[in-house]
Amino acid sequence: MTTAKRLIGLMALLPAITVQADDGGISFWLPGQFGALAAAPTEPGWSLPLVYYHVSASEGGSKPFPRGGRTTVGLDAKADLLFASPTYTFAEPLLGAQAAVSVVAAVGRSEASVDATLTGPRGRSFSGGVDDSLKGASDVYLLGTMKWNHGVHNFMAYTMGNVPVGAYDPDRLVNTGLGHASMDAGGGYTYFDKTNEFSAVAGMTYNWENTDIDYKNGIDAHLDLSASHFITSQTHLGVVGYVFHQVTGDSGSGATQGDFKSKVSAVGPQAGHFFKVGKELWYANLKGYYEFDTENRAEGWNSWLTLVVPL
Repeated sequence: MTTAKRLIGLMALLPAITVQADDGGISFWLPGQFGALAAAPTEPGWSLPLVYYHVSASEGGSKPFPRGGRTTVGLDAKADLLFASPTYTFAEPLLGAQAAVSVVAAVGRSEASVDATLTGPRGRSFSGGVDDSLKGASDVYLLGTMKWNHGVHNFMAYTMGNVPVGAYDPDRLVNTGLGHASMDAGGGYTYFDKTNEFSAVAGMTYNWENTDIDYKNGIDAHLDLSASHFITSQTHLGVVGYVFHQVTGDSGSGATQGDFKSKVSAVGPQAGHFFKVGKELWYANLKGYYEFDTENRAEGWNSWLTLVVPL
């Protein structure tokens, strides 16, 4: 079970992107990216977690949303993305902790439609529906973690930022890059007694200004949760959830809707299974989230299929 626990830990930190830029109620931090055994130690050396992510979300048709330099109503959006996260875990402890670094990027397709565009990019005005789609690459995400193990109790500190090099155009309705830099930091706890696990990870995000549209998102706070039970030595079942609250308002001349603070909560099932490929033990996990209690943010559902490949 020790190897199993460490393999699950490899999937815990997989930054993701969204179907739009960071305005419009969309955050740098994608809720749900921490999973089962988030703070558990991992095997030293190289690993390659892979994640397929699907999201489908919509906004109410009556409330205007700032988005990519325009103001829209009635958004429907979905995205399919594939993430790769080469990770190196150091064998030598650092301050008594196991340290790891990751570089994360994704490719995929995003598409969206709106019922009406009230104000277009660069001050132009439009009416009627607009559709847009894009195939492209994400920003590059840099991640560092430190994990401390004390028997069944595990603790973690992490920091994550992005290099804004992904596909981004302020005139587009959808983008796979954020168009600005962000930094997130926080900590987590995992209880694991070889049969049951519970994980909770909390953090906060600081966003720099998107100079293309003079828009700066406020500070965000988030909490990711996981609880599961191993029904056999290879398979575990459980639930996942998240809570996201923006604690300070948006700003800049592009923030035409004021502070536009957003929030969302979600809950859903998860299942994980270990299997052998040759002599190596691989791990697959499927989890899904249904969103509710949403404000100033698209609401819908999302699913994650993770494959952890030991190198």
